[in-house]
Amino acid sequence: MSQSPPLAELLRPSVLEDYIGQQHLVGKKAILRNAIESGNIPSMILWGPPGVGKTTLAHIISKYLNKDFFTLSAISSGVKDVREVIDKASKSEKNAILFIDEIHRFNKSQQDSLLGAVEKGIITLIGATTENPSFEVISPLLSRCQVYILKNLEKEDLLSLLEKACKYLEAKLKKEIEIKETEALLRISGGDARRLLNAFELVVTMQSTNAKVQINNQLVLDTVQQNLALYDKGGEMHYDVISAFIKSIRGSDPNAAVYWLARMIAGGEDLKFIARRMLILASEDIGNANPNALLLANTCFEAVNKIGYPESRIILSQTAIYLATSAKSNASYSAIDEALAFVGKTGDLPVPLHIRNAPTKLMKDIGYGKDYKYAHSFENNFVDLEFLPDNIKGKKFYEPQNNAKENEIRNRLKLLWKNKYNY
Repeated sequence: MSQSPPLAELLRPSVLEDYIGQQHLVGKKAILRNAIESGNIPSMILWGPPGVGKTTLAHIISKYLNKDFFTLSAISSGVKDVREVIDKASKSEKNAILFIDEIHRFNKSQQDSLLGAVEKGIITLIGATTENPSFEVISPLLSRCQVYILKNLEKEDLLSLLEKACKYLEAKLKKEIEIKETEALLRISGGDARRLLNAFELVVTMQSTNAKVQINNQLVLDTVQQNLALYDKGGEMHYDVISAFIKSIRGSDPNAAVYWLARMIAGGEDLKFIARRMLILASEDIGNANPNALLLANTCFEAVNKIGYPESRIILSQTAIYLATSAKSNASYSAIDEALAFVGKTGDLPVPLHIRNAPTKLMKDIGYGKDYKYAHSFENNFVDLEFLPDNIKGKKFYEPQNNAKENEIRNRLKLLWKNKYNY
């Protein structure tokens, strides 16, 4: 007896009108929708978190354009598989679409094997990735593709999906389903539609003897925790483990960090993915509390690229322990986010004349660069000068946190700027 497809697959929409989320791409008059409706789509990379509709969108595009559709998974496919698909596509009269899931897992030679077919128009490539394609897709291939960024699904999107799932299962199972609380389902989903539907289906089917199912937060948590392996049959735990790893480092627990690192290595996780996450953490969660953390994390990333498994496990372990035991600060992360939000509200404030570039005589004559003082000409390589636009003088974005290195930074800033920024 064949197993029924999971609910996420059964509810996968086949037309744009039923597609949930990503309105910035597929809403009325949006850039990708215009391309689809014109019947002339470019090769593209769909970049976004898991479960936001990358695969679904690729299928909808192929149906909309009525083209031959080939699909490969970068986890299980090699150059031979790519060449076989290209050979079949070359015999198609419809300029076939090739969808490659997790294209970031293709190595350089595998990606190289796609170049000629994309360039000649034998295939229109649609690649899906959860990783930044700038790092993971080779430049020649990336330059031939448009990159479309998919966003996390909003709460309203997920609730709409739950409503559809509820109606579907009620009709299929001939039972009444009442969703009394949604918080646990939404939290478990993490914005991933597939996880949401898997969890919802599991909770309902585990109540198979009941004609009426009332779903509340406690039932969801109890059911999913007790059946985690079943719930994770699609491999969603991958994202939970990397989350646990990062949070253990952020929480300064080297033992937990090494445990979750071992879980990922034993599970066959991409080692570059682990190293990249530590590189981000080194700046986001440690920053200037220990500037060497970023240097070590970057060296780790480069080393993992040069040295394969099993040796690279030692480098990853050293780095994870160093980051976990390091002083923590998210001050740099907070500073840039606050500055970006501030720029969004205040717009393009004028650059003060005295710090503008003055490459021509006319610019010098009208005051560009006038009264600028060169810091290195003064004692301690510092001069009290205004560097912010006039109407936001004294605005502070960087707030050093309470650790040895940043206390030192705070004291220096206070010595230099006196009371200007209230350090």
